[in-house]
Amino acid sequence: MTERQTAQAERVKDRPWLMRTYAGHSTAEASNELYRRNLAKGQTGLSVAFDLPTQTGYDPDHILARGEVGRVGVPVSHLGDMRRLFQDIPLEQMNTSMTINATAMWLLALYQVVAEEQGADITKLQGTTQNDIVKEYLSRGTHVFPPVPSLRLTTDMITYTVNHIPKWNPINICSYHLQEAGATPVQEVAYAMSTAIAVLDAVFASGQIAEDRKGEVVARISFFVNAGVRFIEEMCKMRAFGRIWDKITRERYGIEDPKQRRFRYGVQVNSLGLTEAQPENNVQRIVLEMLAVTLSKDARARAVQLPAWNEALGLPRPWDQQWSLRIQQVLAHESDLLEYEDIFEGSHVIEAKVTELVEESLAEIARIEEMGGAMAAVESGYLKSQLVSSHAERRGRIEGGTDKIVGVNVFQSTEPNPLTADLDAAIMTVDPAVEARVISALETWRDTRYQPPFNHPRPCKALERLKEAAKGTANLMEATLECARAGVTTGEWAGALREVFGEFRAPTGVSSAPVAVTAEEGTGLALVRRKVELTAKDLNVGNLRFLVGKPGLDGHSNGAEQIAVRARDAGFEVVYQGIRLTPEQIVDAAVAEDVHAVGLSILSGSHAQLVPDVLEKMRAAGAGDIPVIAGGIIPNADAEQLRAAGVAAVFTPKDFDITGIIGRIVDEIRKANKLDPLEVPA
Repeated sequence: MTERQTAQAERVKDRPWLMRTYAGHSTAEASNELYRRNLAKGQTGLSVAFDLPTQTGYDPDHILARGEVGRVGVPVSHLGDMRRLFQDIPLEQMNTSMTINATAMWLLALYQVVAEEQGADITKLQGTTQNDIVKEYLSRGTHVFPPVPSLRLTTDMITYTVNHIPKWNPINICSYHLQEAGATPVQEVAYAMSTAIAVLDAVFASGQIAEDRKGEVVARISFFVNAGVRFIEEMCKMRAFGRIWDKITRERYGIEDPKQRRFRYGVQVNSLGLTEAQPENNVQRIVLEMLAVTLSKDARARAVQLPAWNEALGLPRPWDQQWSLRIQQVLAHESDLLEYEDIFEGSHVIEAKVTELVEESLAEIARIEEMGGAMAAVESGYLKSQLVSSHAERRGRIEGGTDKIVGVNVFQSTEPNPLTADLDAAIMTVDPAVEARVISALETWRDTRYQPPFNHPRPCKALERLKEAAKGTANLMEATLECARAGVTTGEWAGALREVFGEFRAPTGVSSAPVAVTAEEGTGLALVRRKVELTAKDLNVGNLRFLVGKPGLDGHSNGAEQIAVRARDAGFEVVYQGIRLTPEQIVDAAVAEDVHAVGLSILSGSHAQLVPDVLEKMRAAGAGDIPVIAGGIIPNADAEQLRAAGVAAVFTPKDFDITGIIGRIVDEIRKANKLDPLEVPA
């Protein structure tokens, strides 16, 4: 054996990270089949995607759930659904991540009860509930309750799991969606750490954890981060995260054990940068982003899930998810990555960048502390306005060509793509009939949950106990478990807490966002402003009025916010009331505000039902002449159907020129009002 072969043989490989794909769709039965298939392919953990009604505490037959059931994840309405979701999957042996926040306590309770029914020792259950409500107010929009009671739910879950399910990670403080909403690396680190401080302060102030067990709580706090395509910056960000977490847990909370202070994180690499144009380029983007969180041993992720190459087009198919899993497996099992110590240790370039990120992040954390902490910064609108501003600046750099996106604003010529030759077959579609089947099954559950073989006790007593606990100070997990065992539904559990806690509409951040694109003479924005002014004059109105609406439960508001901000900067009077509106509410606002155009933004796939619903109600309200524009992840065939139904224009992620979109909206207003086209270019 040569010296080189001997050295290779002596090196002990590190264990690979947990490999997951984020999955769940249509029904519990279909998702169960998908999970078992993925596990058979070598996936080493489950990552459950729940649909939007489940995430926001509505049953599938609620008015806001229309078009959303089973779209972006699996509907779980009660214990029976959770049983079917994990049928023949031994939960005691599984590591399960659940992307769930406002209703996290409810889903964990269902999971625990199913595990108990399987005969599992719940002290051995391993996994993670995301359970980070702060970023929901800022970026993802699946919040339900106001910040204070939401933080109480998080606190009660953390204390319960530390005492009863000690291997469970009760919170995944989630900066992933902050980057998707435009956060810079400094903002991503600072806002995530400020959230962690708010959570830990609340847990320790609750009196539910003994002083000598504080380290156990800190050791169960995990993070879920984003890795973008700027490889060096993203890898340094992870090292900065680790240093700051070590400093905070040691100095603020007095945690002496370095193992308990370790920064533990999972990652999904960036979806914001995935492109609809030349989507095959997304594969190399995903690989590069994965390397940022795997190459550096001292800042390596504990779990990795990768998006699929076609996520900007629609829902990935099982084959697409398999491709992303294989990317991880090739790196972990074919390369020699896991045989070496940290390969960036000692690099003066890396050290300088990490130091810069640490210093700037600590300064922003201190600024938030001066405001009263993360919750106060949410309620004041500071955090949201900062993200909207950062995202607007990023969009401006892309439109101006400063940030180059291959296939989008540079190198746009391309050969025909065999992967998307049949675009409708290149993504997975959810059968619209699924929603009716899920609703029917829910009705059957409600009618039969008291009968054999389940014999659940009447849920009304469990719900009354939950409300009484919510009015007091008791830990809400025990009452929630009682509801799960009683056959309560997701909507009933959340409805009971809504009665006590109320609901919350988060600040939109639009009104306070600064101008991100200049409007000097000759620029695109200046030309569009001129079109807006001339059209308002032709219509004999002071300002053109534009309503931006988010129908349904899709809380991804980044695109809608950017359209609203740019329309404002172009001279429109913008009506934007935030997320989670019914078609009726949107139409009522359009009529009341006497708007000249309505823009609907939907990324969840529910456009096929909700957009025609808005059109129909606009006509019924006598406002059928107001042009309706749709935007979101909308496949070509769906876009054609929407136009046939009366939509004036459809925009998708490939339409990155927001100023140009605003110009097109003005054109549609002129066309609807039988005005001649303007010669002013845009």
